[in-house]
Amino acid sequence: MASTDKSPEPTPAKGSDPTPPGEAMTIGQHVVDKSAMMVQSFKPINQMSCHVCTFAIYSHDMSRQIETHHYCTRLTNKFLQCAVYDSDDSNKGRLIGVEYIISDDIFETLPPEEQKLWHSHAYEIKSALWVNPRVPEMAAMSELENLAKTYGKFWCTWQVDRGDRLPLGAPALMMSPQAVSPGLVRPGLVHERDDKYNISTESIKKSRVEIPEPEMINPLADYWKQHGKGFVIDFEETGMKKRAPFP
Repeated sequence: MASTDKSPEPTPAKGSDPTPPGEAMTIGQHVVDKSAMMVQSFKPINQMSCHVCTFAIYSHDMSRQIETHHYCTRLTNKFLQCAVYDSDDSNKGRLIGVEYIISDDIFETLPPEEQKLWHSHAYEIKSALWVNPRVPEMAAMSELENLAKTYGKFWCTWQVDRGDRLPLGAPALMMSPQAVSPGLVRPGLVHERDDKYNISTESIKKSRVEIPEPEMINPLADYWKQHGKGFVIDFEETGMKKRAPFP
């Protein structure tokens, strides 16, 4: 099943909830989980220090746009890794993918074929499509200035917008919003997000006018802007490598 294939399940009606199959957790399962949380270590997860709400667009079908929630961990001053959810609701948020974010100087060291898979963040941040919910703009400003010069690679592993109740098929490469069609985000998506957090994207955008534009955005990033082409993944059956016998 390729990343571009339609879901084998019928797409649910608008307003329905395509939650995974199964019933609500039992009391016993809650007890087991709570007990494990008391004794196990969650060090990697506890390092997540940033929640970003933004929007993403499928590389192979840019008419499909989704709201995304990125929970990010900074491994170095030039590299972040983010678990991406479709919601910040603790009971309904589904893990739909992963994004890696790198600085512009690291991006320039990548091979050209790899650079084509990445997207720029400058427009996303300057236009206030990228927000840090509940964090005052002044507190986030210095980090936003740094992030405006970064590039991201986002793989979506669960296409919930097509109604998939399970993660099906190959991962889909995602693109960031841009100032030209088809990279423009639908106003309805933005208004819905603004209402949820009681914010104004237009007002935030005005407060970010002074964020410096990158001196240059590599033309291989946001590849569709220059070439009108996206990328897809498909599965190919292949022979297995045989392990050498143990001595």
